[in-house]
Parts: sequence; C-alpha cells; structure tokens
Amino acid sequence: MILAFCLSQAFRDVYLGHVFQKVDFFAVILLAFIPSTLVFGAIAWRYRRADFQLLGRHVPTLVAMNVATAMAWTSYFFGLAHIEPAIVNTLHSGVAPLTVIALSAAGIAMAGSHTVRWLEGALLAGMAATLAGLWCVVLGGRSGLAGATWQSSLPALCLLVVSGASITISHLFAKTLSSAGIGAAAITASRYMLIIAMAVVFIVIRGQPSGIAGIGHGVLLGAAAALLIALPLYALQIGIAHTPQLMSHILRALGPVFVFALQQFDGRVSWSGPVLVLILAYSVFVAGANIAHGFAARSPRSRTG
Repeated sequence: MILAFCLSQAFRDVYLGHVFQKVDFFAVILLAFIPSTLVFGAIAWRYRRADFQLLGRHVPTLVAMNVATAMAWTSYFFGLAHIEPAIVNTLHSGVAPLTVIALSAAGIAMAGSHTVRWLEGALLAGMAATLAGLWCVVLGGRSGLAGATWQSSLPALCLLVVSGASITISHLFAKTLSSAGIGAAAITASRYMLIIAMAVVFIVIRGQPSGIAGIGHGVLLGAAAALLIALPLYALQIGIAHTPQLMSHILRALGPVFVFALQQFDGRVSWSGPVLVLILAYSVFVAGANIAHGFAARSPRSRTG
C-alpha cells in the first residue's frame, strides 16, 4: 500500500504542479477533498457507523490531526506552485523520518521509541545533506524549473519543511485513532474538515478568479485531484496502520525517484543534472538507512532491549 502511494504521488505532483500555474490551489483543495470526504464518509456510515461515535471520544486527537493536515497540504501546494515537483517531493518526504526521530528523542509517546545506531545515523545524516544540497540548487537557480527566483523559492522551501513535519505528525495522530479501533474510511473522511473550511474562507475573502474554465473543467479537475490525492492517502492510511512509523516514512521517501522520471514529460521542467545526482544520492541513503534499521531491529541486542 505504501509503495502504491509512492507511485501515485509521482502522477499527483507532476499533474498538480502544472495545474497550479493556472488554477488557484484553494479551488483545487475543495475539488479534491470535498468529494473524498463525502465518499469515505458514506462508506464509513454504511459499514462502520460506530466509528463516528468513537471519533467523538477522541476530539482532541481529531482536531490536532485536522490542524496538522491543513498545515501540511497548504504548505505543500504552495511549494508545488513555485518549485519543480521532484525537489518538492524529496524535501517533503525527507523531513518525515527526521521528524519521527526528533519526536522520539523528545520522548513524545505517539512517535514510539527508536534507537538510531551509528550506521543508520550516518546514512540519515547523508540524506539530510542531500536535502541541504537541494536547497542550494534551488536558491542558486540550477533547478529544472525555468523562471524561478529566490524571492519565491525561499518561502516555498521553508514551507516544505513545515509540510513534511506536519504531514508526519498528522499520520501519527491518524495512527493513534486507528489504534483506538477507528477504521481508515472514517479517519480519511474526518481529517480534511479544517482544510476545506480554510479553503472556503480564503476563496470568499480573496474574491479572485479560480482559474476553472467551466463545469466540465471543474469536474475533470475534481476527479483527477480526488484520484491522485484522496485515494492514495487512503491506501497510505491502511499501510501505516500496519507498519512501524519510521519504516513507513522511509518507504515513502522513495517516491522522488518516480517523480523525477515522470516530470521529464512536463514541458515546464527541463533536465537538471544536479537535481538528478542529489535525488539518486538521497535514494541510496534512504535505502541504506532502511536496511540498517532492519538489521538493527533483528539483532539480539535489539530484541533484549
């Protein structure tokens, strides 16, 4: 399920990166998340109606998940509108395992406990170095997106750190709800309420054209956004419910490889050697950290605590 999410997000990022050049991203939020909220809400109501009662017993966690989800997606969409998709995906994904480790080191219970041994730590440090390298590439004007300026790129880069940390925290809250016996459909239906409300408020206050050409265009965008955002997240929700947090985020971090390959078909983005080298290095470090984590978990020392 998690790898299926990685494949689908490549299509999502390249497609939405193109769409955001013409369509207001708050309009895309409404088109993507309202249908998914209604559909998954209907599924949960039909098959697991008691989940809504369970959600009522976990209101603080539900609110926190909504806040983290809203911060993650608004920050991510802003980044996608100003930076090439592969870099956006890499920075967003790379922050996730680092966030889990930081939360675990801080003793936050929902992040679990994770001891980083020297090899895994060295590989994660290498991964962090590639993220810093991508910052330098973007700010130095050597990415594949023509016309990008540091004035727009710097806020986008900062918000991508916010998006990666926020979506990680959001998934941890979702896993808490899952551990309480609440199904994935009810969690998916309830996690976008705040971001939908925010999008409505911003659209009304700003009063700007949405960029949607007509009803047919809106239906097409809504269907594509829902299929590329909501359904993969539902698959991810199922995956993370059965996978340790750090492992799930490391698997998710493999997504940039697929994004870089697919964005070559996007006319806005040209080939960038530095971006390719850094993404490949990032993937190697992530795969190595994944393997190191697996060996550490299987060691007798790990089993005995």
